[in-house]
Amino acid sequence: MSTLSSPPGLQPTLDRVSYGLRRALTFWRRSVQARVIASTVLLSALVVSIVGWFLVQQTREGLLQNRVDQVVAEVENETTQARAQLAAEPGTDVDEAGQREDLIQPLISRGGARGFAVILSPAIGTGSRLVDGGAQFTQGLDTATVPETLQQHFDEPAATAWTYTDIETTRPVPGLPEGPGVVVGSQVTLPADDHTYTLYYVWSLDEERQTMALVTRALLTAGILLLLLVAGLAWLVARQVVTPIRMARRVAERLAAGQLQERLRVSGEDDLARLATSFNQMASNLQRQIRQLEELSRLQRRFVSDVSHELRTPLTTVRMAGDVLHDARASFDPVTARAAELLQVELDRFETLLADLLEISRFDAGAAVLEAEDVDLVVVARRVVEMTRALAEQRHTQVVVRAPDRACLAEADPRRVERIVRNLVTNAIDHAEGRPIHLLVAGDDHSAAIAVRDHGVGLGPGESAMVFNRFWRADPARARTSGGTGLGLSISLEDTHLHGGWLQAWGRPGEGAQFRLTLPRRLSQPLRHSPLPLVPTDALESA
Repeated sequence: MSTLSSPPGLQPTLDRVSYGLRRALTFWRRSVQARVIASTVLLSALVVSIVGWFLVQQTREGLLQNRVDQVVAEVENETTQARAQLAAEPGTDVDEAGQREDLIQPLISRGGARGFAVILSPAIGTGSRLVDGGAQFTQGLDTATVPETLQQHFDEPAATAWTYTDIETTRPVPGLPEGPGVVVGSQVTLPADDHTYTLYYVWSLDEERQTMALVTRALLTAGILLLLLVAGLAWLVARQVVTPIRMARRVAERLAAGQLQERLRVSGEDDLARLATSFNQMASNLQRQIRQLEELSRLQRRFVSDVSHELRTPLTTVRMAGDVLHDARASFDPVTARAAELLQVELDRFETLLADLLEISRFDAGAAVLEAEDVDLVVVARRVVEMTRALAEQRHTQVVVRAPDRACLAEADPRRVERIVRNLVTNAIDHAEGRPIHLLVAGDDHSAAIAVRDHGVGLGPGESAMVFNRFWRADPARARTSGGTGLGLSISLEDTHLHGGWLQAWGRPGEGAQFRLTLPRRLSQPLRHSPLPLVPTDALESA
């Protein structure tokens, strides 16, 4: 069985053509100037074509009509002279053949000098046509030059008539080249036999054809020059309009890149100058607003950091007093002992909140750094399960790890990765409502991932993106059973971004949720896929 293949050298040519077409299409889509020039030239070409066609038609009709009028007038003059000559000859002095010779020969002679040919047809009523013979005509002229329709018109006595034709010759006729022509028919009566004959005068339109060719070439040349002029004007006008737009685009790109001091150069007082002035005012207002927001953000971060640090000193004192009260709670009455226990729990939560706030302030200030090493996500998952076992048992929830037998390694900060997984697991325990939780671990040559799947309350539409916001809750009335601060998922997202990874969420109301952490095998390696699906397999099957 043979296979079809491209000839040698054809595929590179096709590739170059395809590349050129793609470049041309890209240029067409991106260049307003090219589209304006092309549309202007096309519309101008259409208008020039219509006007040129109209002028050519009017010129052609005028030339032909003028020529026909001249020919008909000259034919009438020649026929009048022939009739006068025949009337001056007595019918008994000259026989029929002699009168015909006397009629046709002077006309043939004058035609040779003046550029026309003559055909004398057989007498009307004999049933003969020019092709049947018997006609007298200028030597070299083909009688087929006279159209059949004109011959039929003169089968009976009729007034002078004319028509266009194509002149045909059997040999060169002086002053009568082959090509377009006009035939005029006029009838005379011979006194010798009292029969009516038709004289056909054949005139060439070669001069008119040459004139029309000259006019057509002139109009075509003028049209091409006009289109070139229109294209040049369109290019000039489009350039005057597009150049400021391109400058504005470049300045806008630099503004978007953070170069807030960039401005447009303003020249003149036209609409484009006013647009540039408005653009510069907008850029100045944006720069001022952005600087104000940056200053407010800096003050806010500084305030959070300062407050967090300042609270550590009184918190240490309160912690010492709380520890003393908690250790001596056995000697207190039940109400005071319970108050000492609650104080200890809230102090733990307050310390966690301070630690989270300090971590958030480090992220905001860009001071967070990684201490990267090779981390086995299987080991991290099992260690987190052991750390949260007490909380899971308290909530009557079972946490199961599903991991491969081999290691799933990623270059990461083990402390931060463990914090991410711990936050995901404690969040799942909070919302699992006693149902099992599964930790899925997988890896390939490019990435490694952990997915935490619960079957609890789930997430509503749009909540998968909001769940990582600071202090956000799907249900504000729902209590935090794990003692969380509301910053865990937000810190986890920042930790993930620090690694160049993905932290994504999926959920459906009543069907639970799944959070997926994906990390690249190497920190400098970009992520393109995850070894674990974001939507759980059981959710796809139920759907």
